[in-house]
Amino acid sequence: MIRKLTAIIALSLAVQACSAAGRIAQVGQTPPMSPIANPAALAGTGPSQIPMPMRAPEIRQATNSLWSSNTSSFFGDPRASRVGDLLTVNINISDSAQLQNSTSRSRTSAEEAGMEQFFGADLTGFFNDSINPASLADLSSTSSTDGSGAVNRTESVSLTVAAIVTQVLPNGLLVLNGSQEVRVNNEVRELLISGIIRPEDISSGNTIEHTKIAEARISYGGRGHISDMQRPRYGQELYDLLMPF
Repeated sequence: MIRKLTAIIALSLAVQACSAAGRIAQVGQTPPMSPIANPAALAGTGPSQIPMPMRAPEIRQATNSLWSSNTSSFFGDPRASRVGDLLTVNINISDSAQLQNSTSRSRTSAEEAGMEQFFGADLTGFFNDSINPASLADLSSTSSTDGSGAVNRTESVSLTVAAIVTQVLPNGLLVLNGSQEVRVNNEVRELLISGIIRPEDISSGNTIEHTKIAEARISYGGRGHISDMQRPRYGQELYDLLMPF
C-alpha cells in the first residue's frame, strides 16, 4: 500500500512539474494566445452520431428562370448553409437557483440481558462476586445527525461570437464551432462554442440564439495572472486529492 501511494505521489509530482515548467517559462511574459487552427479539428466537433432521416431531394432551379426555390429572397439567401460559412451566435445566459435542505435524525437504543439458570442448572454460583448473573449484558447506544445545506446561485453571461459551419449532416442540420480570445494586459479571456443547429432557426441577419443550439457546448474562461491567483497551489490540490479526511 505504501509503495502504491509513493508511486502515485511521485507520478503526480512529475505531472505537476511538467505543467509548472511550461508556466515558469512564461514568467514575465504575457500569456500566449492559441494559433488559428482548422475549426473541424477543434474539440467537440467530430462527426456527430445521431439518427439521420432520409434527406429530401433538392429542388432544382427552373429552366430559363432567375428564381430559385432554395433561396428566401430574390438576391439569394445570406444565411449560413454550407461548410465554411460564418454566422453570429448570441449568448444570453441568465440562470438562478435557490435550494435549501435540512435533515435531522436521532436514535436511542438500550439492551439488557441476564442468565441465572441454564437448562435447569443454577448459574448464580458459577460466576464470581464481581459479576451479576441478572445483568450479564447491558448495551446502549445513542446517535444523532443534524445537517443542513443551502445553494444560492446566480449566473449571467451576455456574449456574441462568430462561428463557422464545420459539417452539414445528411438531414440538413449544421454543425458549428466558434472560438474567440481576447487578451487584456496579462489576462486572456477565451470563449468556445459548438453545437448543432437548424438552418431555419438562423435569422435573416445570419444570427442565431444559443437557446436554439442542440448539444450546445459553451465554455467561457481565462488564463493569466488573475486566474493564477484564483487557483489553489499545486501542493494544496495534491493534498486535497490524497487526504482521505
